Amino acid sequence: MRVRFHIPDFSSRFRLNIMFIEMLKNRPDLFREGVEIASVYGAFPPAMWNGGRPQPGVCSPQHVQEVINAFNQRGIPLRFTFTNPVIEEKHLSDTFCNAVMKMADNGLNEAIVVSPVLEKYIRENYPKYKLTSSTCKRITDPEKLSEELDKDYHIVVIDYDLNNRFEILEKLPRKKDCELLVNACCEPNCPRRSEHYRTIGVQQIAYNEHIRKNPDKPFDSDKYDKHDFKNCPYGQRGIYEIKNLRTHISPDDIWNKYVPMGFEQFKIEGRTSSALNIIETYMYYMAKPECRDEARFMLLKALENTGVLVYR
Repeated sequence: MRVRFHIPDFSSRFRLNIMFIEMLKNRPDLFREGVEIASVYGAFPPAMWNGGRPQPGVCSPQHVQEVINAFNQRGIPLRFTFTNPVIEEKHLSDTFCNAVMKMADNGLNEAIVVSPVLEKYIRENYPKYKLTSSTCKRITDPEKLSEELDKDYHIVVIDYDLNNRFEILEKLPRKKDCELLVNACCEPNCPRRSEHYRTIGVQQIAYNEHIRKNPDKPFDSDKYDKHDFKNCPYGQRGIYEIKNLRTHISPDDIWNKYVPMGFEQFKIEGRTSSALNIIETYMYYMAKPECRDEARFMLLKALENTGVLVYR
């Protein structure tokens, strides 16, 4: 049995995830059967190609290389969230994104894509990367989803509005290559989700251009938020606030329903979540119920010892 989790974020949650991966390796007795970390996803800021969640900040080349080495030496791919849906030809030559792609071009790392323009560019210029079709495409039609699975993707992330549509899930081909987002915080059938992704994409490009021209001035993201997405009440929901959503997949569901059906890829979202919510989410999904307290304490203690978490 393989239960493969894709977790956030390799840059902003670098130390947390390294500590968690080490604990999973050294104390497998605390975790449910078959748990693996399949990838750590995210983007190094200020990646113009990034999408799905805003990614502010600036990374040095030294940090990029340190993160790539740390995860890859443990056999874990980085999976770049290059899911900006508004990418155009003029953005493909972005110096930072191409530099990152070259640094991680070793046959292990991966990219998640939405834009056909960017997908074509990556396939032609970085053929070693395995590509994932993103949930940001919002494919909810069963026939179109089956067509997507017929394409040359390593993994296809299923739109989470289909999470509990078993009449559809049961008929899908390549189930072991279908990824299910288990802890979606967004409202089911949200009519604004695609537009929200576009807004984040526009903001990411604008941010990238801003810091190149005005690195010492603050960036006004509100200027690009025409639909007031910054005040969306759902984005910061914690793990215990989303358990009653129909799109929620519980850990028992994973092992008792989805894995027996043939699914083995599961995504945990949380790139903009607090560290404490991410830790609790990891415990909820991966630790044995009777071991959660011990596993949580071990991880918090390790993080405290390294200065990642400081209590005053």
